[in-house]
Amino acid sequence: MTVFAAIDFETADYWRDSACAVGIVLVENGRIAQRYEQLIRPPREEFVFTHIHGLTWNDVRDSPTFGEVWPEMRDIIGESEFLVAHNASFDKSVLRACCQADQIEPPEQEIRCTMQMARAKWDLPSAKLAIVCEHLRIPLNHHNALSDAEACAKIAIEAFK
Repeated sequence: MTVFAAIDFETADYWRDSACAVGIVLVENGRIAQRYEQLIRPPREEFVFTHIHGLTWNDVRDSPTFGEVWPEMRDIIGESEFLVAHNASFDKSVLRACCQADQIEPPEQEIRCTMQMARAKWDLPSAKLAIVCEHLRIPLNHHNALSDAEACAKIAIEAFK
């Protein structure tokens, strides 16, 4: 049985340690088994990307920090053979920067890129998340961490068929 987790982060500012939301979707044997979503209080109050994801400091000020959220994330991710993310280099860099900032050992699983999977599998004008989702008829509330992670999980499921 293949078990993997799709992960998506939203960030507050230009620094990779500024995760302000995370979505994780655990997939077991081609089916979604668990969904996890959490707002995260980043290390700085400055929000540069509110225009993208709609989140502000007021939305996350009372949320747990990455270090406080990590044990639950680790428990979900720990079950997976690998992780997937759309434009995986971004989410991988956020995960590593947040772990480093909190002196946490990052997960060892490789992170596979669903953007690259989509390019290899389907002849689309673009491999952007919204375009791939439209092609596969996957609902998407873009830049909502859980919606993006679930879309990523569904793209991976389709790509592995």
